[in-house]
Amino acid sequence: MSIATNGMIQRSRHDESTPLLSDAKSSQVTSYNGTSIRSDEESIICKIPLVDPLPENSRNIAGVISILLLGVFIANADGSLVLATSGTISSEFNDLGNAGWLISSYMLAMCATQSLYGKLSDIYGRKSMILASYVFFALGCAICGLGWNLPVVVVGRLVAGVGGAGINCLVSIVIADMVPIREVAKWRSYVNIAATTGRSLGGPIGGFLTDTVGWRWSFLGQCPPTILALILVIWKLEITPQQICSKQSHFSKLRRIDFLGSIFLSVSIVCGLMVLDLGGHRMPWTDLKLLSLLGISVAGGILFFLVEGFWAKEPIFPLRLLRNRDVLTSYINLGFQSGAQMAMMMLVPIYFQVTDHATFTTAGAHLMPSVIGNAVGGLLAGYIIHKTGHYKPILLLGALSTLTSYTLLLLRWHGHTSFLESLYIIPGGFGNGIALSASFIGLTAGVEQEELAIATSGLFLSANTGCVVGVSAAGSVMEAGLEKGLRVALEGWEGRQQNPWV
Repeated sequence: MSIATNGMIQRSRHDESTPLLSDAKSSQVTSYNGTSIRSDEESIICKIPLVDPLPENSRNIAGVISILLLGVFIANADGSLVLATSGTISSEFNDLGNAGWLISSYMLAMCATQSLYGKLSDIYGRKSMILASYVFFALGCAICGLGWNLPVVVVGRLVAGVGGAGINCLVSIVIADMVPIREVAKWRSYVNIAATTGRSLGGPIGGFLTDTVGWRWSFLGQCPPTILALILVIWKLEITPQQICSKQSHFSKLRRIDFLGSIFLSVSIVCGLMVLDLGGHRMPWTDLKLLSLLGISVAGGILFFLVEGFWAKEPIFPLRLLRNRDVLTSYINLGFQSGAQMAMMMLVPIYFQVTDHATFTTAGAHLMPSVIGNAVGGLLAGYIIHKTGHYKPILLLGALSTLTSYTLLLLRWHGHTSFLESLYIIPGGFGNGIALSASFIGLTAGVEQEELAIATSGLFLSANTGCVVGVSAAGSVMEAGLEKGLRVALEGWEGRQQNPWV
């Protein structure tokens, strides 16, 4: 640890195999003042404090995080809730072919706005952006519940996606602000539990509400708890804007936002993900519209890199972060893990519905072992990193566990799967839980405090992008396998000549 001449403590550099922290003689009580209050081995004092110091009686990490976990639970329950109700919604509007947009629009909005939250929270403060994300999410749910046709409901999903991006991202930024690096994984594991619990309960809750009072209340019912979370943040989360930024005019703050880079990044991401979402499912890969979207995505990406590298004074995402091995490794690891996990969660219920003729509820219940493994993996990662200060071994364990799980599925799941074989998905969830906690630690240890919020936004962007790519890839593989199976089954039929598309 080096101390600069101006008295600022700089963050030490770690590789993956060295302890994150040396053993401090005593641990200091931590409060949320926007920066970490840590011992000399653990701390960085930011040149611009994120928030004003809090009163002594407000310095309670558990209290602050528990307030934010309510929002995390709601936002993650929303995803599986929509999976359970999308068919009913689109059927009511006689537009079953566009049911996929209820899910895709939310993910596209999340990916398009994810990178903005880190920089905006540096400019306007964590609390302001948390409140904004809750407002967007509640407004989006209200629009969905009151929508009179499918396009209006899709617009509501877009608005809710903007809020969901901030809810999931900002809580991790707050944790990194509050606690020593060695404690981050432990607290991050609680966020993981809230998220996985939400994803587990969202489907059953959505199905129950749809069967009893109608699908609209599965969206309108999310508004009261979201508003409650917003009130708790206003009331209990005593966070004020940055001291220096609070003296700036609104115009000065707006000038700090890299609008041009944000637009190009959003265009590139949205168009690229639309290519993956539409290609092979709703239109052929050679379709001119699809190729045009791909061209726009590439052009937007190139312009984004040019703006960030040569134009923007305060880039929305500094390109130097991608040259940081810790950052890039964390992004790649979590992106692949999230994509694999999302693909598995999509295909496992379908597998049991086809092979065992399981009901929707029973098929969905087969995901519970993975959810439990996810929670256990996150807790174990937090405990091991807290005790040892190492994160590379646990990351390798997570990757090996995930690889083992999917290899077993490939080799053993060929129909008529036994109960014991159905538990093969546990290591996959276990590895994903480890990745969620340990990747964040690797990122936190590898960047300076003033870049942490932006880098964290990028981490969640990589995870969300991985989810979209994973679902798209899984759908393409499933359709290709179905087409091949149908061709073999119908080979020799006379009807094949009349229906060459089969």
